Amino acid sequence: MIRAIVIHGHFYQPPRENPWLESVEVQDSAAPYHDWNERVTAECYAPNTAARRVDEHDRVLDIVNNFEKISFNVGPTLFAWLARHRPDVYAKILEADRASVAARGGHGNALAQVYNHMIMPLAPRRDKVTQVRWGIEDFRARLGREPEGLWLPETAVDGESLEVLAEAGVKFTILAPHQALRVRPLGAETWEAADGIDPSRAYLWRGPRGLTLAIFFYDGPISRAIAFERLLDRAEHVVAWLNAAFSDARPWPQLVHCATDGETYGHHRRFGEMALAAAVQQIEAEGAATLTNYGAFLAAHPPTHEVEIREQTSWSCAHGVERWRADCGCRTRGDWHQRWRAPMREALDWLRDQIDPVFEARASAHLKDPWAARDAYVAIVLDRSAQRLDGFFAAHARAPLDTAARVEARRLLELERNRLLMYASCGWFFDEISALEPVQTLRYAAMALQYLDDLGGGRREDEFVRRLGAAPSNVADLRDGAEVYRRLIRPTVVSLSRVVAHYAVTGFRQEHDADGRVYAYRVQRLDQARETSDGTALRVAHVRVSSEVTGDTRDAVYAMLHFGGHDFSCGTGPWVDQAVYEAMKADLLARCARRSVADLVRGLDEHFPGGVASLSHLFLEERRRVLADVIREARGDLPADLGGESEARALCARGGRADPGGAGPRRAPRAGAGGRRRARVAAGARCDARARLRPGRGRAGARVDPRPLAAAVRRAPSGRPGPRCGRRGAVARACRPGDRAHRGRPAPRRPVRPLGDSEPLLPALAGSARRAQHAVAARGHPRLQSRRVTPP
Repeated sequence: MIRAIVIHGHFYQPPRENPWLESVEVQDSAAPYHDWNERVTAECYAPNTAARRVDEHDRVLDIVNNFEKISFNVGPTLFAWLARHRPDVYAKILEADRASVAARGGHGNALAQVYNHMIMPLAPRRDKVTQVRWGIEDFRARLGREPEGLWLPETAVDGESLEVLAEAGVKFTILAPHQALRVRPLGAETWEAADGIDPSRAYLWRGPRGLTLAIFFYDGPISRAIAFERLLDRAEHVVAWLNAAFSDARPWPQLVHCATDGETYGHHRRFGEMALAAAVQQIEAEGAATLTNYGAFLAAHPPTHEVEIREQTSWSCAHGVERWRADCGCRTRGDWHQRWRAPMREALDWLRDQIDPVFEARASAHLKDPWAARDAYVAIVLDRSAQRLDGFFAAHARAPLDTAARVEARRLLELERNRLLMYASCGWFFDEISALEPVQTLRYAAMALQYLDDLGGGRREDEFVRRLGAAPSNVADLRDGAEVYRRLIRPTVVSLSRVVAHYAVTGFRQEHDADGRVYAYRVQRLDQARETSDGTALRVAHVRVSSEVTGDTRDAVYAMLHFGGHDFSCGTGPWVDQAVYEAMKADLLARCARRSVADLVRGLDEHFPGGVASLSHLFLEERRRVLADVIREARGDLPADLGGESEARALCARGGRADPGGAGPRRAPRAGAGGRRRARVAAGARCDARARLRPGRGRAGARVDPRPLAAAVRRAPSGRPGPRCGRRGAVARACRPGDRAHRGRPAPRRPVRPLGDSEPLLPALAGSARRAQHAVAARGHPRLQSRRVTPP
């Protein structure tokens, strides 16, 4: 009697990149790691590529790659991050799939996935096609073979989604047992209700036009026990449950299989990867069943029964797919509503309906078939090299395109890419519209709105924000989705002037190369002039900024004043012509030579009437680095008065608070005294700084008045996290295995407040440090004698 076992892991992280920078910014809630991708990789993905098998005395017997033994899918957005930031882990996953292909008759363990985890039943057919094609092409590019199976996000399914999979050549997918409606043997006329469907075989789904697809329905009780019921505490219990699911009453080849979030093995369950490795070893050693994958089992044992599915269902919502469009009761925190879900989806659907006609009309001028070009655009997302772009436009352009036409076509396709990304399922999965995932969704919407406006599609932001006003927040201070957008999204929008200002300010701390890079932008310095007068430094420059995403290239000018410490003032503007630039440069250099700071500042205002940028306009990572430098410099002179390390870190965390929509304050894991200290800072706690800040004397006897600094700390928002919630409510527990305590997050948290709320700290910090330096220098302190001292 043939008996086979498959263990499937769904490994996924949502897209977390800042849409303008194409980079994941620091997320304080993931402390002590940089962001949630990094944390979950350290706790799950990396350990599963090198899982330890130990004996009864915890001595390591060997180290194995679990991906060689289990069925798995890795989401394209996670795969892309791993390729950039953890190439070692990425390479081991690819290597494991190659080993499984060799070991299992050409059938690899890896499955493809819908590209950015869109809930397929809620998407129009055109989006379903693009999402599947992008997912398959991403798989093909990374693993070098055609995928046999494809994972549907949240196993959310309808007939049209299965039809799209079958049209794309997918052979099978995996669903939850309650998603089967009725079954019958092949060739039979009578259907039987599928309550308690037998998961031990593959089933055939028949679609229109002769389309077919195999479906595996995983074993629900085993999967729930692994995800929620501590079955992973002992590997032998996992094996016992798997073996117990076989039945002598079944004369056909039997498959026992389970499916959970891959993060169960190490992230949700600590040491879960070790339990998985031990279970796999025991299964292979006992030989009672063969460890295999779905492709190999399907090839050897084709379906003998056909099935009809329950439309509009998923593994993580007891109400079908309502979790992604309604306040259905599926949630992680019992005291919060989700009435914001429907208005947010309606606002995004409205935006989609504004974008698509503009894309089709404008792109038709350059591309033979705009929608076919969108389906193929993932090739450019994967590789933006000149050679790949040439091949893409050779295949899809109506005629050879000049540089400007190419840029417009790429911007139109990026408009659509961001429009697709704003539908990632995590935007609705959790409880609060101001949480990390919905804010990321709204960032993609803001990016799409920016492209739409720039491309002549009209300014639609005001109407979009008005529609978000119907989405109530659980946080009284934020009120609704419109306020969330105004406070947490709009301040993070990146323009050319902000890129130039960031380049200029960071160039004072560390000189840029003549041809440098600022995240997803290339910045070439074409000309620069410098002057210093009485400690005030001036730089005037002409730069060329190119977007690596769209190829859009523009010239700009800037004038930068540095008064010391964190005190910067930077004016930016578009390039007009050489004469205008030379006149501006000569005027500012002359004013600087006259040693009149006031005149220099007036000159900056005259040449850049649109306003000037400061430290707060830096992108988050560099803003924090500059603040850390400022605090280190201040503490180097005044260690006794500024207190211990925890206070300095707390001040740095407040001045460099995560950008709105970035990681909000959340409780970090306990890990001894150091871990608790990190947790206080990462959570935005007020620390002991307020209690410890009191007038005192420095090493040279200078009296420091910390009252302005203490007042700023009192005014800064606390951002303390909400209470940690339990694993799952009754409804969610009944839904599906692997239901996220993450997706990288153990608990919901209060939203981060805008940086502007904590800006009073900056002048207070600078003022306190300047007064202290002046007092110490007056006493002949040797470390300050060579410095320019500004009187209070």
